[in-house]
Amino acid sequence: MRVRAAAKKLLYITAAIILVSVCVNMFFGPHDIAAGGLTGLAIILDEMLGLNRSIVILAGNALLLTGAFFLLGREFFFNTVIGAALLPIFIAVIPQITLVRDTMLSMIVGSVIFGIAVSILYLYKASSGGTSIPPLIIKKYFNINTSVGLFLTDGVVVVLCLLVFSVDSFFYAITSIFITSATMNYIESGINKKKMVYIISDRHEAITKEILHGIGRGVTVIPVIGAYRQTQKNMLMVTLDKKNYRQLMAIVNKYDDKAFMITDTVSDVHGQGFTYESGSV
Repeated sequence: MRVRAAAKKLLYITAAIILVSVCVNMFFGPHDIAAGGLTGLAIILDEMLGLNRSIVILAGNALLLTGAFFLLGREFFFNTVIGAALLPIFIAVIPQITLVRDTMLSMIVGSVIFGIAVSILYLYKASSGGTSIPPLIIKKYFNINTSVGLFLTDGVVVVLCLLVFSVDSFFYAITSIFITSATMNYIESGINKKKMVYIISDRHEAITKEILHGIGRGVTVIPVIGAYRQTQKNMLMVTLDKKNYRQLMAIVNKYDDKAFMITDTVSDVHGQGFTYESGSV
């Protein structure tokens, strides 16, 4: 199992690094969009001094990995070494071609793909090195979201665009960072959304039993008192995946089509049955 998990992690890290490399060589580089990061700095130095992008990335990663070892721990360091070693290779291997001729479209598509790739790396406690390391340090010690940290650190590189490229390239780079940060933020907080449902019904016992055994989700029973008639009832609280929501509605309507229900969407859920499993629900 450990070998399979390690192989799966390596596969996802490699796929994410390939996506980053494609963004740099096919979406950003051809249009002089230095959208932050060490990859953006490599594009700038390539234009200014003719330095090879893969060499710049390799040297920059060596410095940042040293800091990662001491500040983020050995697990992150070794995971990042993989990404940091693969990125210069794929940057050198993947051709530098203009995949999308329209600059705006290329920037938008590249930024979304870049955000997805970085989120995959963060999910597996890895990175491609470069300025994706500082946001993790900021999150660990200051509890600031990684998408915000990436925006701050990449902003420094984007400012350099004004010294090398046109004002248009500068604003493209800024917009790219916004899109990348928004994509990461959606993946981090939006992809794991759940439904939280509150149910008040006289048939709460039957509804509870079928939720437990039919859907396989836990139910919290909360005593409540109606303010108008001072009637005491039991309210059910259920948290479940969106795919199970219709099934829950069918169960409630089956036993009490006049049940009072409140449904809310929550961004993230941790605990039994969601972030870890147990033998019972």
